[in-house]
Amino acid sequence: MSGPGEDKVVCVTGASGYIASWLVKQLLGRGYTVKASVRDANDPRKTEHLTSLDGAKERLKLFQANLLDDGSFDEIVQGCTGVFHTASPVIFSVSDPKKELLDPAVKGTLNLLQSCAKVSSIRRVILTSSTAAVLAKPELNKDSFVDESWFSNPSYCEEQKMWYQLSKTLAEDAAWKFSKEHGIDMVSINPGWVFGPILQPSINLSAGLVLDVVNGAQSFPDACVGWIDVRDVACAHIHAFEIPSANGRYCVVGKNVHWSEIVKILRQLFPTLQLPNKGSPNSTFGMGEFEVSMEKTEGLGINFIPLEVSLKDTVESFKEKNFITF
Repeated sequence: MSGPGEDKVVCVTGASGYIASWLVKQLLGRGYTVKASVRDANDPRKTEHLTSLDGAKERLKLFQANLLDDGSFDEIVQGCTGVFHTASPVIFSVSDPKKELLDPAVKGTLNLLQSCAKVSSIRRVILTSSTAAVLAKPELNKDSFVDESWFSNPSYCEEQKMWYQLSKTLAEDAAWKFSKEHGIDMVSINPGWVFGPILQPSINLSAGLVLDVVNGAQSFPDACVGWIDVRDVACAHIHAFEIPSANGRYCVVGKNVHWSEIVKILRQLFPTLQLPNKGSPNSTFGMGEFEVSMEKTEGLGINFIPLEVSLKDTVESFKEKNFITF
């Protein structure tokens, strides 16, 4: 799908985030010119880890954009053949769900797609969704076999006050409707809990769970987590853009493992760490014992990083950024 010259110009929204930073890194490594949107282009904490990437000086262009400002993405998507929309708040504790989560997720996605609808050069839009838009439904149980046909139930999300899940569900639903109405070729990537090394200077929520465990937490979540490495998530985005036959949704979950198994692996990798020995109930940061189909995602041709490698690299990145010392 991609070719030389102008065909290699793409846009990444929310570029300073965890997944997006790796996406920018991998795109630059594949020779793309990346037009990257951030909320504040003058804040070095949001941009230095991007501008220091290999190839950034020649092929990374930063733009400032706000999800809720009409037309905010018009200039950024001009001349692009692909758009990767990762920008959306990841918050689990909110006082005003509509203002903090729902509006930025839904209106922001539609704002971006409205800009895309004006640009004929855009061949495909890749939406960063989540298994949060797949799994939040009352019929989910340990015997479930989840695939791309599953959609979270908005009413259930609202009843359970699962505001993040609701934001991702409504945003993806709105995106599919708009894309079909306006003839936009869209693919959504729905990753599970994303671990792996960090590029950004601050800790994001999912990597922060690992940091808590290795940094003196008294317990680990007594729950399973649908783990996937951030580098594989970024790779899935790019393959979903480059492979012409890619379509619809992709559940990207490497393995559904209990946190006790994660702690066991960490103990083997880093025997000097003082790791917790017990679990505590945590419904926010875990999910049940069920299987997620990876058959469709495997069709993207990704060689998935083993959990042991992902965890080792995650902790090593914490050391490099001085979040932990041992």
